Amino acid sequence: MRAVVLMFGTLSWDTLSLAEQTTYYEQHRVFVRTVTARPGCRLLAGEALQAGDSATVIRFPGDHQVPTDGPFAEATEQLGGFYELEAPSMDVVLELVRLLPSSYTLEIRPVLSTPA
Repeated sequence: MRAVVLMFGTLSWDTLSLAEQTTYYEQHRVFVRTVTARPGCRLLAGEALQAGDSATVIRFPGDHQVPTDGPFAEATEQLGGFYELEAPSMDVVLELVRLLPSSYTLEIRPVLSTPA
């Protein structure tokens, strides 16, 4: 199965000490190494995202598109990054994401398979 792991948090990267930043990076490195070493698992993509206020939101009212700056709604948690991975089951995905920093709220969504 393929799944996307969305990582939400309230963390302000700029307020972390260098030691705290290093700890976060190391937890992500351990996650990546574990996924890539586990039989039947593959890391397909993963990126950190810029802050929500850098987003452009597009809406389509009627026949035209209306771009706006910033996130859709005010939220205390913002989407900070994602991983897309392949694993034998959701149980394996749930086991693997335990390696990510515990300060995140994770949303895991299976990727919808479409017929070829």
